[in-house]
Amino acid sequence: MATKRDYYETLGVPQNANEEEIKKAYRKLAMKHHPDRNHGHTSKDAEAKFKEVKEAYEMLSDGQKRAAYDQYGHAGVDPNMRGGPSAEGFGGFAEAFGDIFGDVFGGARGGRQGGGRQGGGRQGGGRQGGGRQVFRGSDLSYAMEVTLEEAAEGKEAQIRIPSWDNCDTCKGSGAKPGTKPITCTTCHGAGAVQMRQSFFSVQQTCPTCHGSGKIIPEPCTVCHGQGKIKNNKTLEVKIPAGIDDGMRIRSTGNGEPGTNGGPPGDLYIEIRLKKHELFERDGDDLHCMVPVSVTTAALGGEINVPTLKGAAAIDIPDGTQSGKQFRLRGKGIKGVRSSYPGDLYCHVRVETPVKLTEHQRKLLKELDESLKKGGDKHSPTDKGWFDKAKEFFS
Repeated sequence: MATKRDYYETLGVPQNANEEEIKKAYRKLAMKHHPDRNHGHTSKDAEAKFKEVKEAYEMLSDGQKRAAYDQYGHAGVDPNMRGGPSAEGFGGFAEAFGDIFGDVFGGARGGRQGGGRQGGGRQGGGRQGGGRQVFRGSDLSYAMEVTLEEAAEGKEAQIRIPSWDNCDTCKGSGAKPGTKPITCTTCHGAGAVQMRQSFFSVQQTCPTCHGSGKIIPEPCTVCHGQGKIKNNKTLEVKIPAGIDDGMRIRSTGNGEPGTNGGPPGDLYIEIRLKKHELFERDGDDLHCMVPVSVTTAALGGEINVPTLKGAAAIDIPDGTQSGKQFRLRGKGIKGVRSSYPGDLYCHVRVETPVKLTEHQRKLLKELDESLKKGGDKHSPTDKGWFDKAKEFFS
């Protein structure tokens, strides 16, 4: 039976690639190997590669499956071997496989620490000397709102996030002062117990001490036996210029702490773009609505429009209709991965005058009568519209 390729190798991305990089790599390869774009003698090879790429993306784009794959390899996501990832952690047969690999290969799989889901991602499990189970801390997420101007220019900000410090009362032991932890009577300090499942004889995390190898008869009343207390800390965050709504910034090691000496998780700062009064962002481009008076639209003229770097002038030709679009090159936003800034699109909306005086009404009626005498030449769209309306009702 052929050995499956590493999913990261299949997509051509590093093991610490973020979701956007994985998605981009998948789209590129899927377009290249799609069966509809490959015919003849290459179609079978293309179809096989397309399926391989699709499988790799399905696994790495799912936080739970990616965490299982990072920890156990293909065995971690093979439903025939472990029944698929569980939302309750790496218990049962999953941990059993982790122990088998640890015993045979001398420790847990290394080199892949990321991949937990944001907002409390999965913990990666492994083993240390003496059989003690160690787990990577969960990932955390933090939603940060930024204005359009801040997203365009970038900024430095301070955020408050939870942190965990050693308990001063028990000095991090988790035991009440004057007492100390004792060796677990279930696993005798190994952190794991033998179990038999079908024809396998494997190890599982000790249910009494949860892999620590020790139990605390009298827990500390301050930290309740955890050995650490929850505080808050201030973190300096640099928002890169051009960042967009939905993008994430990864702060390594600022997630929840690991268990039994495991590494901490990561903090993912999710960007939320505030609604702007004038502009709407579309990638690197900006759009805005520009009101134009009837007289300016009819006679033409110059108007000033706002941009993120000050006002800019637009020449309105005579006879401009509502909905006309003007493009200002380079007046958009330069994205984090872009070489050039986008454009600003100004959409004209001709304003109908309101609250007219009797004199103004009289002047408009005279103008209307004069325009009607000129026939269709003053109303370029009226004739075509009415002709289509007649055809529709006939």
